[in-house]
Amino acid sequence: MKILYVTSEAVPFCKTGGLADVAGSLPPALAEQGAEVAVILPLYARVRDRFGSQMKFECYDYVDLAWRHSYCGLFSMEKDGVTWYFLDNEQYFNRGTLYGQADDGERFAFFSRAVVRMLDHLKFWPEVVHCNDWQSALVPIYLKDDSVREERFRSIKTVVTIHNIEYQGRFNPYVLGELFGLDAGWVKDGTLLMDGDINLLKGAILCSDAVNAVSPTYANELKMPYFAHRMEGIMRQCSDKLSGVLNGIDMKLYDPRTDGRILKNFSVEDMAGKDECKTELQRMVGLREEPHTPIVAMVSRLVSHKGLDLICEVLHDMMELPLQLVVLGTGDQRYEDFFRWAAQQYPGRMAVRLDYNEDLSMAIYAGADLFLMPSKSEPCGLSQMIAMRYGTLPIVRETGGLKDTVQPHDDYNGVGNGFSFTNYSSGDMLHVIREAVYLYKDYPDLFSNLRQRAMVCDFSWARSAREYLRIYATITGQPWPLPAETRRAAEVEEATPAEEAVPVEEAAPAVEPAPVVEAAPVKEAAPAEEKKPAKKAKKAEAKAAEKSEKAGKKASKKPSKTTTAKKGTAGKKTSAE
Repeated sequence: MKILYVTSEAVPFCKTGGLADVAGSLPPALAEQGAEVAVILPLYARVRDRFGSQMKFECYDYVDLAWRHSYCGLFSMEKDGVTWYFLDNEQYFNRGTLYGQADDGERFAFFSRAVVRMLDHLKFWPEVVHCNDWQSALVPIYLKDDSVREERFRSIKTVVTIHNIEYQGRFNPYVLGELFGLDAGWVKDGTLLMDGDINLLKGAILCSDAVNAVSPTYANELKMPYFAHRMEGIMRQCSDKLSGVLNGIDMKLYDPRTDGRILKNFSVEDMAGKDECKTELQRMVGLREEPHTPIVAMVSRLVSHKGLDLICEVLHDMMELPLQLVVLGTGDQRYEDFFRWAAQQYPGRMAVRLDYNEDLSMAIYAGADLFLMPSKSEPCGLSQMIAMRYGTLPIVRETGGLKDTVQPHDDYNGVGNGFSFTNYSSGDMLHVIREAVYLYKDYPDLFSNLRQRAMVCDFSWARSAREYLRIYATITGQPWPLPAETRRAAEVEEATPAEEAVPVEEAAPAVEPAPVVEAAPVKEAAPAEEKKPAKKAKKAEAKAAEKSEKAGKKASKKPSKTTTAKKGTAGKKTSAE
């Protein structure tokens, strides 16, 4: 299966958020499952500066976008079993930042247009084009628009992943032709029009063959007004092609047994290193060195949907508990001011760092005991998964990916991997924090068992890749991935016609005595048949015809291989055009 993954950012090349983590990890995981994968993204200035020497220049072409006729260069590099393509245009991508420019609409319209028009220059013609968020939402729209005139685009299936539906790509409808180069019919029929604006994400959802969100719970939440940012009607309309696939994390990168970014390595079998990491964290941020006091941590953007209002309401009640609190992140001024003030009220027990520091974040994951995420909404969330890998138990509100990854502990049945609450309520949050703190203090054995269950959870991308491959198989009609039993049956089926083909060909003369003797069902009949060579020939011919018919039927049982071969041939011919 040939997959082209379209993204506006990807680790390790460039990153502003969780999309980059997904785009950097999912394609290699798909490649490990046997798919042929390429990723395409803009060649930003920061990418060129860091990785330019490792890239190979493939070619250049010109891309038409409305009245503009612009240069587009194509660079590539091989990494982790994936071909990474970079689209070059200094006017659009030689900027200091990835987003937040006044001409973002034009920049990513060019990127989407270039993805479609540069398909001829890639090493394969994709069967699936997988797009992400509004920055590449025009790709399915352009493919639909071009397929009216060029039949070759009709074979491509499209998938759109919604990482955060709050960002939809909304523009004035009067720029449809001038900016995006599309006919007014796209607005008049309602495909791109929503609340008086052009809505690129809406258009992509309607035009794509499959839509998925980054967790199963988030996919269901998108049908509700509270979470969907006025898109709930569209999501319900497209519910038949909507699914949720939980993101993963790099299990090798986030491995406390081997991670060189933490002070002391540790594992489920030997947790002594975590105690040292805890002491080091207390020293780094100025907390009292109290080994038996649980550290509650937050590593987050300081914005409202992260549930910070709940913390502001009950912070003093939290600090009455026997705990220490550390907060790392930046965001809205009002939250920064609040946490700065709060840290002054509780010296030695509360530490706040209003920036983002990768080394400190890893020290927090490894050294803290509890990780607080009371989010109002959370499409997936990666922090809770990372925290669990390092034995830091999450306290979360049951929303989006938090609900899908954190199961509340149950002492009686010995299950769960963290703590959770349902209602968006400061009282409910405080109750669960109190429960977690006293489990740590009064029942260390139960807390240790809960910690071990969290550390062995499977959050690998291999699991997510299998789910995505099922989506691709559904929209393309390909049986992928094949179960082991099916593969073995296919191998046997391949060998059988080849073995039977030889006797069919040798039976053509049909008059030699040897085949006739072998074919005789009764031994006594052999002498009688020797006197009638004409009948012998007729029987041999009938037997040969019967075997030929059986071989043809067995060969016809393998439509998938024939289909794949035809698709591959079509793709090559198209690319050559």
